[in-house]
Amino acid sequence: MRLLARPALAWITAALTALAAPTALAAAPNPSTAITPASSTPAVAHPGTQADPLDSPRWEDMRKTFFADARVVFDERIKVSGPAVAEDSLNVPVTVDASAVPGVEELIVFADFNPIVKALRFEPGAAQPRLGFRIKLQQSSPVRAAARTADGVWRIGGAWITATGGGCTLPSIGSGSPEWQERLNEVSGKLWPRIDGGERLRMRIIHPMDTGLAAGIPAFHIDDIVITDAEGRTLSRIQPLEPVSENPSFTLDLRAAAPGARLHVAGRDNNGNRIDAWVTR
Repeated sequence: MRLLARPALAWITAALTALAAPTALAAAPNPSTAITPASSTPAVAHPGTQADPLDSPRWEDMRKTFFADARVVFDERIKVSGPAVAEDSLNVPVTVDASAVPGVEELIVFADFNPIVKALRFEPGAAQPRLGFRIKLQQSSPVRAAARTADGVWRIGGAWITATGGGCTLPSIGSGSPEWQERLNEVSGKLWPRIDGGERLRMRIIHPMDTGLAAGIPAFHIDDIVITDAEGRTLSRIQPLEPVSENPSFTLDLRAAAPGARLHVAGRDNNGNRIDAWVTR
């Protein structure tokens, strides 16, 4: 038998080790010892970034979509209330409440896993930054409210809502009925005095609020609702989008009593149809 010289043995051992190393790393990666290529750039945390308390895999997409470079913080004072399990995915009652935070100028509501994520924008103005309404959910999802304060910071709260699904891709009931054409944008509502001196407004608007995701039915939804007092001063603004439920209803609390005990509700939908009504006590 011919014996190999030591240099040859050393060369063969080194070669076998080099061949085996990639396989071993692939089979059992060790992040703590991973080598970063010289050309890569380490990730930089976004200013104000916190771990998502709802642990949604889509949170980073939501942050980039809605807030860009603005400062974002999760704030337990921003409350989102809804059913733990939504029995009807077309009509999921939700209340958002940022009244514990001073200086709220704008609220937006969105659902991470809806095909149309943003549901609504609310400028409270003379109302409390608190709003009750109903939305559609395509599947179980975090539903979040983001409140922008005067300092430009967005404060986020939310809750997981479990849903049976399909709420965004089903046609509205009204879209198959000729009656909605006669009652389109009809407003019914009422004002109640509150013990704190303000007013509670509840209103319902007849509209199919179609998402455009049901076959053969285009998107058809209310774009804008402006609430003014009897003297024409703007009090609040609601901008509902496709995920708001059919025949949307809204509950909001004004900080002071309405002059003349009545309010004007005006707006339009995305086809230019007007909303024009008075709501009284």
